[in-house]
Amino acid sequence: MSAVAAVVVAAAVSACGLVVFGVVSWPAFSSSNVLRAVTTVGQVLTLAVIAVSVWLVRRRRAARTATLLSWAGLSGFVTVSLGLPLAATKLYLHGVSVDQEFRTQYLTRLTDSAALRDMNYADIPPFYPAGWFWLGGRAADLLGLDGWEAFKPYSICSLAVAAVLALVLWTQLVRRDLAIVAATVTAVVTVTFASPEPYSAVVILLTPPALVLAWGALHRRGHRGGWAAVVGTGLFLGLAATFYTLFLGWTAFTVVLMALVAAAFAIRRDGTWRAALAPAVRLVVIAVISGLVALIVWTPYLLAALRGEPADSGTAMHYLPASGAGVPLPMIDFSLTGAMCLLGTVWLVVRATTSRRAAALGIGVLAVYAWYLLSMTATAAGSTLLAFRLEPMLVALLGVAAVFGFVEFSHWIVLATSDNSRVRVALVVVASLCLVSFAQNIPQFLAGDIAVAYSDTDGDGERGDRKPPGAASYYPDVDAALTEQLGRPRDEIVVLTTDTTFLSYYPYFGFQALTSHYANPLAQFRERAEVIEQWTELDSPDALVAALDDAPWRAPDAFVLREDADGYTLRLTEDVYPNDPNVRRYTVTFPKEVFDDPRFTVSDTGPFVVVTRNS
Repeated sequence: MSAVAAVVVAAAVSACGLVVFGVVSWPAFSSSNVLRAVTTVGQVLTLAVIAVSVWLVRRRRAARTATLLSWAGLSGFVTVSLGLPLAATKLYLHGVSVDQEFRTQYLTRLTDSAALRDMNYADIPPFYPAGWFWLGGRAADLLGLDGWEAFKPYSICSLAVAAVLALVLWTQLVRRDLAIVAATVTAVVTVTFASPEPYSAVVILLTPPALVLAWGALHRRGHRGGWAAVVGTGLFLGLAATFYTLFLGWTAFTVVLMALVAAAFAIRRDGTWRAALAPAVRLVVIAVISGLVALIVWTPYLLAALRGEPADSGTAMHYLPASGAGVPLPMIDFSLTGAMCLLGTVWLVVRATTSRRAAALGIGVLAVYAWYLLSMTATAAGSTLLAFRLEPMLVALLGVAAVFGFVEFSHWIVLATSDNSRVRVALVVVASLCLVSFAQNIPQFLAGDIAVAYSDTDGDGERGDRKPPGAASYYPDVDAALTEQLGRPRDEIVVLTTDTTFLSYYPYFGFQALTSHYANPLAQFRERAEVIEQWTELDSPDALVAALDDAPWRAPDAFVLREDADGYTLRLTEDVYPNDPNVRRYTVTFPKEVFDDPRFTVSDTGPFVVVTRNS
């Protein structure tokens, strides 16, 4: 029941905060320091509320009030830290550029319909986990918002809710004051380093307490007790499976590593191989539970694969930035983050064999480094494990360890000074100042992502910085032309365009995705690109119509193209991994004469040429 109450409080606080921020006419974050100043005030106030809740818990006063204050303060902090810097734009961090484009498209798709459908392609089930996007789509539909418009508030609200759920979980594992501080530090770190990818950030927020829970489930004597932890661990892995495939792989790898360590300890303790049976049984139960939860979103794709539908191997793992070509060592950086990670590392080493929390978090840290090494090794086989995306997870784990380390080391310092109350106060003040300093730099750290949110043109054809909008301001006219000329609902129309931001704002299906890296393997991205190139080489309407009719996939009902001196152009992409950048863009051109026929309607809309195929 506490989890349900926490979700309600966090959602209410976040929603109310975003509504209040939205009624004020703010200057753009990128052109004024006003929003940053107000954000700092909000962060200090919400951290003060959290501090009051910790004080009440320490004094054992007003337990319910302390709980509500901790929930409200934590969700308020997340909302203020992200909502205020973005208050003058309708777009979320990084706008609708690059990866955020396909994420917005997915939310738009699942806002249009609750059915599990691919974000881009018609008639195939989704490959990308739909959990976070489906929940957001249902919320957007309930509130009457377009998917793109709901992306920002839903992202912020989901992070606020996840932060408070992590607090609820922590309170079941450690004493309440420690739980509040641990959840707060995790939220601060996650908002700083992972918030541009909100659905993965949700998993990061929950991972540290989930690992402690998993270690408690696996590292137990015999078969008795701990089954609630087993179920909780299975549910967490299932959540990861429905939200983010990479984190499912890593968390499953970590839990298996925990089971192996637990089995080794059990064998050493009991002197028999049979002692390994208990952690093995628990691991199997965890796998079954997580598998059943995963099937909620994976069933349609698995059924299609079992039917033998043609599929490519996919190129989602074909990306190796510089940050993925070496192991991250944040604990040796000369910064506040580095100091925090160093403190966490020291505590993990000191307490590895004497603290279950340290053992669990330490195994998680080792699993991150093992994943990095495996990913770099996989490059020899022509792929990666996208290990660079685990760096925020590493910092979050070390940040939580730093909380426990600070508390224990501070206790030693206080004892060494004869329990001097002034020393205790000084330590608390120093820690509080470090936390405020870290928090107030969140907007600065995210400044690049915030700037893109203000410079991109939104679905209403406006920019948050009030500068002249880009070509996306003509999208409403393109949409009007398509619906008027074809006379069908948007989700019954397939559009061939490489201005794929249009598909992020309107739930048309695309004939081709922006890149192969986020394309559904069932869609056969490379083969589609080859067919498109063949179409551009045709020289008559009859030939094009015949080719469209003979396409192995549902053919485009419309084309949204650009015009140049040679004809109507599309910009296609191909995977060029192991190069960095891993995408090569190239242009193909349709001769104008292939659309000069009564079977096509051609109209100019701003910089776009809209071609619809007549029945």
